[in-house]
Amino acid sequence: MIRCLALDDELYAAEILATYIRKVPFLELAGVTTSPLEALGKIQDGQIDLIFLDIQMPDINGVQFARLVGNKCKIILTTAYPEYALEGYEHDVVDYLLKPISFDRFLRAVQKVSPAVQQMPVQATPSDEKDFFFIKGETKNKFVKVSYNDILYIEGLKNYISVHTKDQRHVTYLTLREIESQLPASRFIRVHKSYIVSLDKIRMIDGNLIYIDHNTIPIGDSYRDHFYSKIKEDPE
Repeated sequence: MIRCLALDDELYAAEILATYIRKVPFLELAGVTTSPLEALGKIQDGQIDLIFLDIQMPDINGVQFARLVGNKCKIILTTAYPEYALEGYEHDVVDYLLKPISFDRFLRAVQKVSPAVQQMPVQATPSDEKDFFFIKGETKNKFVKVSYNDILYIEGLKNYISVHTKDQRHVTYLTLREIESQLPASRFIRVHKSYIVSLDKIRMIDGNLIYIDHNTIPIGDSYRDHFYSKIKEDPE
């Protein structure tokens, strides 16, 4: 097992990485933190094999942190700014992930860590361990807790998503693919290139339309067969 630490000054970004780490059989989540000092302490104590390291942090940036770490653990850099890639590679990092990070790209990066794990099968583990997630708010270091039970549906808006609940709508910088990987498949399903719905909030289905509360959600042609096979599954 490769012991992993996710370090990002934005907790939500670190939690996305933690979710991805939990999905991979040969990775072990050893910590999630927004504190470079806490991360450095874990690494110096020999608790970490691989760190996912954000470059843009207020007190010490990722490149400076990489210099301090040296060869004590392997490093995968994360950032929203591609211009930092070259400087990162000068510090012998394993890979460079550009935000927003998809699970597919994450997986390709971690398979570079050890040749011994490159052929190991990867299976998603259940996401039902918790019943909520955090999304980034409109200001730095503001995060909103959203319960799975409150979600009616999620709408994709290019690189943003809109999470619709009974009483509120939360917009955050994320893609539908990324949020889909964090949701429990037993409770949520993609029904359109722009929509994910909560199965237990569906009030009625009529042809290619799903009715949730007072909202109407279309069923995309490429998602129709999977959706209907899902709702027809015998719960027993």
